Amino acid sequence: MKTLLTHRLSQSEIKQLCALTQGARNNHLKEELYQLTLDDDRRVATNALWTFTHFAADDNVWLFAKHDQLIDRCLNEKDTTKLRLILTLLLRQPFDEEAIRTDFIDFCLARITDARAPYAIRAHCIKLAYEQMRYWPELLDELRQTLDLISCEPLSPGLRSAWKQVMKKILSCNVY
Repeated sequence: MKTLLTHRLSQSEIKQLCALTQGARNNHLKEELYQLTLDDDRRVATNALWTFTHFAADDNVWLFAKHDQLIDRCLNEKDTTKLRLILTLLLRQPFDEEAIRTDFIDFCLARITDARAPYAIRAHCIKLAYEQMRYWPELLDELRQTLDLISCEPLSPGLRSAWKQVMKKILSCNVY
């Protein structure tokens, strides 16, 4: 599998990897692919992460067990491509009220206001912050204030879209 991940992947190769690891009987291959996301070769690691972003919903459930590991990786990841892909994987996971991590909430809030952070990472962090903070009105108010803070700066279309989507959800909670 590693050999396939050492070069730029085509859409058909990604589909091939997804098919190879599909279903519970291939969980050992999912684990092998996951371990390759930790590879020292940046291309291999990013291609493995990229492949996980193409998993079908049923196969994506396998990654739920890696939830805390993925969050830990976000907190320490310096490579923006890997960080964006890990955040994408986390967006496909549930965030339960009982298992919220304040360190990850703080991470997301810091990235939202970081004008030097890539737009995609900021947009993902807006959505992830909401997914974590939606259970508590006081935290939603903090998120709304953070979003108000960035509303005056020029936002990319993707960042503006994430901002609007989350603000609409916040305002529909009738906490104000």
